[in-house]
Amino acid sequence: MSLPEFWFLLIAVLFTGYFVLEGFDFGVGMLMPIIGRGSEVKKRVVLNTIGPVWDGNEVWLLTAGGAMFAAFPEWYASLFSGFYLALLLILVGLIVRACAIEWRGKIHDDRWRRWCDIGIGLGSWIPAIAWGLAFGNIVHGVKLNAHKQIEGNLFDLLNPYSLLAALTTLLLFLLHGAVFISLKTGNEVRDDAQRLVRILFAPTAIVVAAFGLWTQLAHGKGWTWIPLVLAVIGLVLAGLAATQGRDGWAFTGTALTIAAATVLLFGSLFPNVLPSTIDSAFNLTVDGRGGTVSASSTHYTLVVMSWVAVAMVPIVLIYQAWTYWVFRKRLTVEQIPPSIGLSLTDTASK
Repeated sequence: MSLPEFWFLLIAVLFTGYFVLEGFDFGVGMLMPIIGRGSEVKKRVVLNTIGPVWDGNEVWLLTAGGAMFAAFPEWYASLFSGFYLALLLILVGLIVRACAIEWRGKIHDDRWRRWCDIGIGLGSWIPAIAWGLAFGNIVHGVKLNAHKQIEGNLFDLLNPYSLLAALTTLLLFLLHGAVFISLKTGNEVRDDAQRLVRILFAPTAIVVAAFGLWTQLAHGKGWTWIPLVLAVIGLVLAGLAATQGRDGWAFTGTALTIAAATVLLFGSLFPNVLPSTIDSAFNLTVDGRGGTVSASSTHYTLVVMSWVAVAMVPIVLIYQAWTYWVFRKRLTVEQIPPSIGLSLTDTASK
């Protein structure tokens, strides 16, 4: 394996980790108003399921973006200039969500909390949709010209394949979040989450199957049937486990589906990093093979980066795994301390 190929693989791993971990964060944010409807205490239970981990999960995106910038600057430059508005929406959504989560409990006022809940919701719905739209276009190809610039505007990104990709990430993250809430909570909150899992499962399975088949038949390779089959197995496992109340196995199933779907996307993309729909000679690839344009950095840059990655990535993985282990127990409304400004209904339910 060459160094450009190694870094393409590492970026794929980083995005896989990001979608698996941040995926349930988005799902929790989208479902918080539904599960916590009419009860501030329930909302706090739902939000507290991701309280210790959500900001750590975002580190995977920062690392993936930094790795893309350093290892494949041409890919980074073309992608972030051509997808500027879509990626700006993601960035604004993540900023709004972070501020809303951090500041929600700072002022004990119902109106303040409602605005923060709106921020958490928008900051979860927008990235959940936009990430699918972005990666759908990366795999499908864009109007990349000979100057490595993407022609067109945001509406050119709204093609049928990418819209289906956006719907796929949206439903997968919703299901993943519902399963995570079921895994991390007890009593009535867990019951509400399990009810949502049953509602979301069928439409998610249909959309994921349709998108996976389209990706495989249009862009896939022989070996990418493997992640497609694994994605289906993950969904089946999640559905069966959820009906039996096996929350851990259900979460393993949705995580496997998201990971396998991400592998399918990156596997279908390789050796390209950004295909051109104008002329295949304009394709950005990992190493410029076949007369295409190389997107990678110099050999020396990749060598230095590789040594840093070998030293630091295991430390980050161990630390994050330890964090999840420490905060592994379930939450219930009885464990939420009283807060100034709770309504009589909330106090009674507590």
